[in-house]
Amino acid sequence: MERPTANDNVNLSAYRPSLPLSVLNGKTSSGGFDESDYYQCYGDGNSMTSRPSIALSAYETLDAPPQYDFYANSQAWGRKRRFRPSLHQLHGNSEDDSRPPMYEEREGDTSEDEDEEKEPPPEPTRFGWVQGVMIRCMLNIWGVILYLRLPWITAQAGIGMTWVIILLSSTITGITGLSTSAIATNGKVKGGGTYFLISRSLGPELGGSIGLIFAFANAVAVAMHTVGFAETVTDLMMEHGAVMVDRTNDIRIIGIITVTCLLGISMAGMAWESKAQILFFLVIMVSFASYIVGTIMPASVEKQAKGFFSYKADIFATNFVPNWRGPEGSFFGMFSIFFPSATGILAGANISGDLKNPTVAIPRGTLMAIFWTTFSYLVISATVGSCVVRDASGSLNDTLSPSTPIDDCVGLPCQHGWDFTECINNKTCTYGISNYYQSLSMVSAFGPLITAGIFGATLSSALACLVSAPKVFQCLCKDHLYPLIGFFGKGYGKNHEPLRAYLLTYIIAACFIIIAELNAIAPIISNFYLCSYALINFSCFHASITNSPGWRPSFRFYSKWLSLLCAVICVVIMFLLTWWAALIAIGVVFFLLGYTLYKKPDVNWGSSLQASSYNMALNHCVGLNVVEDHVKNYRPQCLVLTGPPSSRPALLDLVNCFTKDLSLMMCGNVVTADSSPSAVEKASSNSHVSWLNQRKTKSFYRGVVAPDLRCGVNMLLQGAGLGRIKPNVLLMGFKKDWRSEPSIANNYINILHDAFDLQYGVCVLRMKEGLDVSSPPQSHVNRGFDEGQDSINTISPGSLIRTPQHTTVFQKKQGKKTIDIYWLSDDGGLTLLLPYLLTRRKRWARCKVRIFVGGETDKKDEQKEEVLSLIKKFRLGFQDVEVIPDIYQNPQPVNVHHFENMIGRFRVDSNPKQDSDSDPPRQQEKPWMITNQDLERNMAKSLRQIRLNEVLLDYSRDAALIVITMPVGRRGSCPSSLYLAWLDILSRDLRAPVLMVRGNQESVLTFYCQ
Repeated sequence: MERPTANDNVNLSAYRPSLPLSVLNGKTSSGGFDESDYYQCYGDGNSMTSRPSIALSAYETLDAPPQYDFYANSQAWGRKRRFRPSLHQLHGNSEDDSRPPMYEEREGDTSEDEDEEKEPPPEPTRFGWVQGVMIRCMLNIWGVILYLRLPWITAQAGIGMTWVIILLSSTITGITGLSTSAIATNGKVKGGGTYFLISRSLGPELGGSIGLIFAFANAVAVAMHTVGFAETVTDLMMEHGAVMVDRTNDIRIIGIITVTCLLGISMAGMAWESKAQILFFLVIMVSFASYIVGTIMPASVEKQAKGFFSYKADIFATNFVPNWRGPEGSFFGMFSIFFPSATGILAGANISGDLKNPTVAIPRGTLMAIFWTTFSYLVISATVGSCVVRDASGSLNDTLSPSTPIDDCVGLPCQHGWDFTECINNKTCTYGISNYYQSLSMVSAFGPLITAGIFGATLSSALACLVSAPKVFQCLCKDHLYPLIGFFGKGYGKNHEPLRAYLLTYIIAACFIIIAELNAIAPIISNFYLCSYALINFSCFHASITNSPGWRPSFRFYSKWLSLLCAVICVVIMFLLTWWAALIAIGVVFFLLGYTLYKKPDVNWGSSLQASSYNMALNHCVGLNVVEDHVKNYRPQCLVLTGPPSSRPALLDLVNCFTKDLSLMMCGNVVTADSSPSAVEKASSNSHVSWLNQRKTKSFYRGVVAPDLRCGVNMLLQGAGLGRIKPNVLLMGFKKDWRSEPSIANNYINILHDAFDLQYGVCVLRMKEGLDVSSPPQSHVNRGFDEGQDSINTISPGSLIRTPQHTTVFQKKQGKKTIDIYWLSDDGGLTLLLPYLLTRRKRWARCKVRIFVGGETDKKDEQKEEVLSLIKKFRLGFQDVEVIPDIYQNPQPVNVHHFENMIGRFRVDSNPKQDSDSDPPRQQEKPWMITNQDLERNMAKSLRQIRLNEVLLDYSRDAALIVITMPVGRRGSCPSSLYLAWLDILSRDLRAPVLMVRGNQESVLTFYCQ
């Protein structure tokens, strides 16, 4: 069948994938969701891509349209989640009948064996922005300071300065509200309130510490508000002569009873708690109405005696300016008293898990609450300052007598027929807004309504804190950041109410109520709140400044610089309020921060700290591009061919000894396979990095998929690293079984040549017991790094984390052994530098370093002094140098015979009469074969390696480590088998690990200062 072309007027809709109705609308049939429908549309063994009878046309596609399920982490009740087709399904071979894994994992799938439909889970109580956030925040902001301290602050600071104090406080809370709104709208918000917002933005380190102290502060705040209510009740009882025991014990009794009743309301459920908050809100509204009506009503004689004269312009003018009195009479003194009354803006955010739409409710409700409470503070301050004078006696006999000269009368009341001169001069006035805390009750049309308002404000604040603390603490417990608190995270009922956390909060509150004296605790609570505000603002700033693509809040009306300014102001105010309490709050934060940094919890929330770390690393890497390399700053940056890192821990531990906290180490793994999702997963699995982190090894990991080992290592040699942070030294294990598989051994030697071509230094480690600890042997492996099993990650991704951490000799203290360096050829100094870096580690520090060099017998002392002088100029601290003249002697015949047997199977019998032109083709077919010409050409080097092994056995039998200059075989002149025979005979039968080192012939040491 001929394919249609674009100009044949083909209707493309005819080729649209025909999705089953259950997939399109997300509904299931009576029999449930048929998974085969999905694969019929999105491709698997039963799809049209794998049916031989049906061929895909030019316009048919397996691409799925955008769906909500593709991005969600949960599923809707009544149907199974849909999954987008994987990339392999879209571009893989259509004849492949395998069903590759999806990109999205299945979460919460119900069993397919369930035939009967279950009832949908009960819908928990959810609140809108008015009832859930605005009213709750307003009730928590309003408190006893509004009723009992705002008139007094107005008298001290004057109406004008009081407005400045109110507006400054509201500016701080308003900016914090904007920051909270931005964070709350940057993704789906769950339960946990302030802790959830900060932890998911700044990470678990700061989020966890703030979550714990914020929950504790809310628990203590329950006691503070409850004691405020109990004190008011106790004072009313004492006015009427009703005393149970004494004042302190009465406060305790009333406080415990009150907090128990509040606990009952809270544990009854959020619905009951919300109804109680509405009742308190109505009571406060009625008390406000009573106050406003009272300011309009004509002043009675009794009220005039107490300083109330209704609205008067001269009273407003007099009270507009400050009149500081007492030790607290200053702007910051009044600000420190008023500011706690502006807090409470996080009450709505703290129950984020109980809101219908937190991303809408939190910004709208919080900002509206700040606006209306600020408006109420401004109105009450202005009205009480326009109606009540600062000083009054309260005595009906202090009317201005006609015989009293007007000049002898002191104070503004003289113009309204009252003479309070005596109490003003003697400072004994008991009424007026400077002296009488209950001025709002006196002004109100019905005084008991103000008392009811005080009750409503204190109880509503206590109830809000009693709900907030367990909700925040429950979220913290579920994250398992701190030990011994997970017990309190269990939820009950459809709302997952944290009943255990409620009881813990009740116990903490009861303990502080029994103390009945919270004057020393209250500043700490205010400082904890301010600390939370500072971190919320800093979270918003930090998330914005990192330019992370994931920072996309739908709430746009915020400024990162205002958030930073507000964070700084919050910290300054903490110290202005109570410096010692600020130090305690910051100290607790840093203590918990240090604990979290030490424990490193296994959580990943995509925080702005992670984005900032990326930005800093990227900027520093780019900055290195303008820095020229200098020998003084040379660092051995190592590419370690470990295969899966867990398979060669000894090689890893040795390199870690001289790269930890100093330079780059990168573990390389080559998976020899055709490119496929499974091979890529084996090469790039995060389980390798998890194993490295579990071993506390500071190393990068890089895995590649390649058709053969040499090609994969070439990818790593040329592509590993970033900018100037890239490897310059290649480390690999010695291949002990090179004689059994010469083709793979040839690849091994070619890797060394490739490294030299790319100007790498090369190190080869050989240990008597071998390097590969992987067990059992895998069938699909690359035999190139070590003694036969390496490179391919045939271990399942999950099992690597459970791989045992083998202890190696390089993890142990070496004691007073020796590190023997055979500096036989100058390679630029790498042979000396690596042992020096080892001696800087504690486990190697006590080892004595001995340097062996070749020389002549008659010039032994001169050569020793010459080498020692050079080493001193390098400032390495090595003092023991020994010249060995006998390395140039002939080796023992038995060892020469052993070497000949080692290479015997690779020898090519040479016929002198045979045309020499036939040799090159044979060498190309089997480059590991050794001709007589090759052996004669390299005879001197061969004999030297045999002799060096004899020297090593004589001088370094008990060394902790032997470091020796590695011989270099010339490409084209030294067959790979002969080169490997050199390395084998050089390092055989030695108890100590042997590190054969060859630098790139460029200096890595200098004795110059520039």
